[in-house]
Amino acid sequence: MSDQLTPDVQNANDVTVRYWAAARAAAGVESEQVAASTLADVLAEITRRHRDRDRFADVIATCSILHGEVPVGSREPSAVVLSAGDSIEFLPPFAGG
Repeated sequence: MSDQLTPDVQNANDVTVRYWAAARAAAGVESEQVAASTLADVLAEITRRHRDRDRFADVIATCSILHGEVPVGSREPSAVVLSAGDSIEFLPPFAGG
């Protein structure tokens, strides 16, 4: 059985995690639901879910992270408080302009 929930299955504290470009390739999914109350919870859960995927941790470590439309920047992940229905997006560095 997969650790990933289908997009239409949600728990009361689920947030949507979206992966872009190389992060999507590393995760093997476009998005997933994660039960989390902080960004630290999200990072721990996606790391657990994708621990067997080559390069996942390395790619995620290089990503910019958005909470909704707001960049997380250098904030401590445990200080980024999430609410049910929020979205977290992982954007790897892009080339070009």
